[in-house]
Parts: sequence; structure tokens; C-alpha cells
Amino acid sequence: MILILLGPPGAGKGTQACRLVNTKGLVQLSTGDMLRTAVASGSPIGLEAKAAMDAGQLVSDELAVRIIGQRIAAGEGESGYILDGFPRNLAQAEALEAMLAKQDMNVDLVVELKVDDAAMSRRIAGRYTCAKCNEGYNDSFKPPRVKGICDVCGSDRFVRRPDDNEETVQARLAAYHEQTAPLAKYYAQRGVLRHVDGMAGIDEVWRQIEAVLEAA
Repeated sequence: MILILLGPPGAGKGTQACRLVNTKGLVQLSTGDMLRTAVASGSPIGLEAKAAMDAGQLVSDELAVRIIGQRIAAGEGESGYILDGFPRNLAQAEALEAMLAKQDMNVDLVVELKVDDAAMSRRIAGRYTCAKCNEGYNDSFKPPRVKGICDVCGSDRFVRRPDDNEETVQARLAAYHEQTAPLAKYYAQRGVLRHVDGMAGIDEVWRQIEAVLEAA
């Protein structure tokens, strides 16, 4: 199965992707992580990516798709793959479709987490992580059970991303609606788009995703 989680920044895609990895055996393919790994390995693709990065350029859609294609061709995901952070626009979706077709594959399911922009601003601006174990929290939606103490490791040190502020969030949401949101129509036309309520609690969103997977 090739699965895409679609939704704006802060919708909870990362949280649900982790559950899919841990419970369904899917392999998460993050283009950012794969690019960093390729660069560190000194592989031909890595050298190509490094040259673009060193020149201050974005890595091309074609190169990102090639990296994804190599990972899928390696066959490590017996149960399937989750695409994380890709595609981000229609050009990338079309390039991905062409690459998968060469391997006699296709995107099987796209799950869109439907959310409210105003709530997303509050959710992103309020999020922070444990500095020790990286467990995620939120001022409004998911505070630690004991104030100031990580639920997982017991640390009392937390960090916030400097770009998790109202102004930056609004810019990221605007970019999402302009570039990525049109993918919903693209995948709906292919009959693979399903919706879940991204404003529900984490466990309820997971229940809805499970129901979608069972029905697929």
C-alpha cells in the first residue's frame, strides 16, 4: 500500500504516521530525512542533492521522486509506505504517479485530515516538545499530565520551535492552501481520497483512520 496523509501544518499527520508505522508495519518515507541520509552517504543521488543545497537551491521534484523510487524498489516495506511531506503540489503528484507506474504501483489511499485554520494557528503556536525524548505537547490540546514534567521520560526541560508563532503559521497555512490543498481534488478524481475529522482528539482521529484502512 502507498498511503499519503494530507493536511495543513499542525493537523497531526506526524502523530498519526507514527502510529501507522508502529501498529501497521508501514515504512515512513520522509523526503527530508532521505535527502539528509543520501547526502551523508555520499551516494550519486546524495552528491547531486548536496550540489543543489550547497548552491542554495531547492532539490528538484525529479530528484526527490528518484530517492523515493529507490527506497520503494528496495522492497523494505512489505506492508506498504507512508509518504511524509511529499507530494506538496500537483507537479510533484504527477511526477510521483509516473514513477510509481514504472514499478507497476500507484497511490492506493490518501487520507485528508480536515481541520479549521484558526484552530491550527492555536495548535501550532502552542506546541512544544520534551528536550530529552522529543515527546510532543501543546498548551491547549495536550499538556503534560503533571505540569512541567514529561509524561514519557520525566524530564522538566522543554523546547519550542522558533518558527511556531502566529505570523509564521499564517504564512505556512497560506502556502498550503495555494500549493498543496489542490491535491485533494486531484486524488478525489482518482477515487482514492478519504476524509477524517482532524479536529477530533488524537485517539478519535486514529479510530477514523483505522476505519478508512479497513474499508480500503
